Amino acid sequence: MKLKSLSLFKIILPLYQRLFPSWVECLKKELANCDAVLNLGCGCNSPIQHCNIPFSVGVELFEPYLQESKKKGIHNQYIKADVRSLELKPKSFDAVIAIDVLEHLSKEEGRALIRKMETEARKKVMITTPNGYIWQNGYDANPLQEHKSGWRVEELKELGFKLCGINGWRKLRGYKGLLRYKPALLWQIISDLTQKVTYFYPKLAFQLFAIKRICDER
Repeated sequence: MKLKSLSLFKIILPLYQRLFPSWVECLKKELANCDAVLNLGCGCNSPIQHCNIPFSVGVELFEPYLQESKKKGIHNQYIKADVRSLELKPKSFDAVIAIDVLEHLSKEEGRALIRKMETEARKKVMITTPNGYIWQNGYDANPLQEHKSGWRVEELKELGFKLCGINGWRKLRGYKGLLRYKPALLWQIISDLTQKVTYFYPKLAFQLFAIKRICDER
């Protein structure tokens, strides 16, 4: 029975992934014409590893995350630094991304970081962040995990970003983005179903995926 169940799972999973693709598929499309990417606050398991980028640089301050990412070989190069104080050459990368970073900074620091990202990128800037403030303290013995701000659709639009909603309906998720209800598998399916709507209506989504094009891509 276990072998039959495993075989059925292997058949169903690819079909399910086609029907309900992860937001990483959106990231892949946005990075398709980007040969050099700067990943700010890259953490230990950046989704950029699934995007087939020819060259990427990961920036991370928390040493254990930095070392884990290095072991996985996610980026070509690494910089241990605080993203708030990092200074790089203008237009050094095709894309500059910050995945789940803004919420760990104050609003003032977040806006300053976005301005800096725009000077470093040749083609586009990409950000993911929760839709509004979600309380979170430090974990993994990492005080940097604390949330200090929340960002709304209107705020990011005012800064020139186009947005889509990811990770389904916001009311289904809470602390650390985990599903609020059980059984987890059932509610994951429900969340994926709601994603078909929240992608186009980011105000309803748990998380925001914001893209700002710096220039026309060739």
